[in-house]
Amino acid sequence: QVQLVESGGGLVQAGESLTLSCQVSGTIFGWTMSWYREGLGKQREFVAEITTDSKIKYVDSVKGRFTISRNNVKGTGYLQMSSLKPEDTAVYYCNLRWKSESYWGQGTQVTVSS
Repeated sequence: QVQLVESGGGLVQAGESLTLSCQVSGTIFGWTMSWYREGLGKQREFVAEITTDSKIKYVDSVKGRFTISRNNVKGTGYLQMSSLKPEDTAVYYCNLRWKSESYWGQGTQVTVSS
């Protein structure tokens, strides 16, 4: 069973930065890693993804502010978030998927105060 553990969330002021990490229990080579977020009362939404060969996608609202990366050797993914806005407040989830297999972490809370 693959396990994902997110860390790095916290409370910051608008304009500040945070870096989230996602540690996977096994290899991530060949898997696509994504970050999603779920605001209070909102549906979970896609934020960013990075394939095993580093093809990257972002939701428009975070382009230019967030950077996704991964370290296949360490089995870790990252989401660097800068110029944070109150609307970025959410629980952020890491997802690992390959074909029909998909695994989620437990989430980490990010709160951005104005």
